[in-house]
Amino acid sequence: MATGYLELLRARHAARLLVGTLVGRLPNATAPVAIVLFVRAEGGTYSTAGALAAVYGVANAVGQPVLGRLVDLRGQPRVQLPAAVLSALAMALFAFAGIGQPAPAYAAVAAAGLFTPPLEGGLRALWSSVLPKEDHVHRAYAMDAVAQEVMFTVGPLLVTLCASLWSAGAALLVLNALGVLGALSVVVSPPSRAWRSAPREAHWLGALRSPGLLALLGAFLAVGMALGSITVAAMTYADAHGGDRVYGWLMAGIGLGALIGGVVYGARQWAGEPARRLRVIVALLAVCYLPLMLMPDAVAMTVLAVVAGLFLAPAIACAFVLVDRHAPRGTVTEAFSWLVTTFTVGASLGTGLTGPVVEAGGALWGFAVPGVAGGVSLLVLVATGRVLAAPAGRAVVAARSENDPNRAVEPRFSSGDRA
Repeated sequence: MATGYLELLRARHAARLLVGTLVGRLPNATAPVAIVLFVRAEGGTYSTAGALAAVYGVANAVGQPVLGRLVDLRGQPRVQLPAAVLSALAMALFAFAGIGQPAPAYAAVAAAGLFTPPLEGGLRALWSSVLPKEDHVHRAYAMDAVAQEVMFTVGPLLVTLCASLWSAGAALLVLNALGVLGALSVVVSPPSRAWRSAPREAHWLGALRSPGLLALLGAFLAVGMALGSITVAAMTYADAHGGDRVYGWLMAGIGLGALIGGVVYGARQWAGEPARRLRVIVALLAVCYLPLMLMPDAVAMTVLAVVAGLFLAPAIACAFVLVDRHAPRGTVTEAFSWLVTTFTVGASLGTGLTGPVVEAGGALWGFAVPGVAGGVSLLVLVATGRVLAAPAGRAVVAARSENDPNRAVEPRFSSGDRA
């Protein structure tokens, strides 16, 4: 297992691109925690902190596909680095101005979220130019998903460490400065500078004109809802079983399960259609959410949280393969960015939906939400199975020099549909 991953990382530029992307995404991964800590340090309320974090999240969800399309049109260095600098400057303005004047504070966090560079989608577009074999690219998707889980676990710890050593404002500045350095490391690399998207047909829908991609986004909206609902239900459970420490165990358990599942999934080659494999993985994901409704003692509940997270990273890694396959020619970065946005929006919807559910029925019904959401995702995948299946015998593969290995048939549009 370790040998397979080491083989990937030994490929020229692979480790640099992976590490640079992870460091570059630190501001995004830590923003909700950093904003809450900063607002509380400034004497603000949790309502203010939550509202500012929500504004950041919404702006980020809007900005990712927009910037992803610009990357496909203009290349990575011209978009990624300026966006990273603008996002960091906006967060620095927020740190220096504070929350005394609400309008500038909200504008600053909105700008920071809007200009967050689509490094995640950009990395997945680069893998095929760095790794020579298709199965290596698929394994890199799994390694990528695992690395994201590590980042979202370590990132909040870095925020609290910086805040305790210096201040919450310094944590915002340090992490965003690191984010710019990470983005810089990626965009000055030869693969990023050489990457060009395949020629595309201008269309205002961009990547969203692919029926297969739309089906996948619908399924992962529900997966995001499942993950977001667990965060609220787990908090309600923790309040009655030990407080914040237990809540931390449960969240860490979900991350650990995803880490284990992603590592195992990426360690082997998988035969057969990825669409069929994704249906099996999402079915297992939904089933593994159901035991959380048992709500045993804290130790056993943490074990169940690990089990609940096992199939999350494999589902995401398998989805990457399908995004790559169904993205219309020349829209690969935008397509990956749409997946990120959809998952984020789904998590926000799940959080908002589960709040009233736990108030009405307690943690038990809160833990029922992820199982239901997982079932909805599976139904979407089953209903759209023919759309998601690879187009046999007529796939269009972009030239290797263009580094855009999507396998979707390029749809034809009338001249009236062109942008």
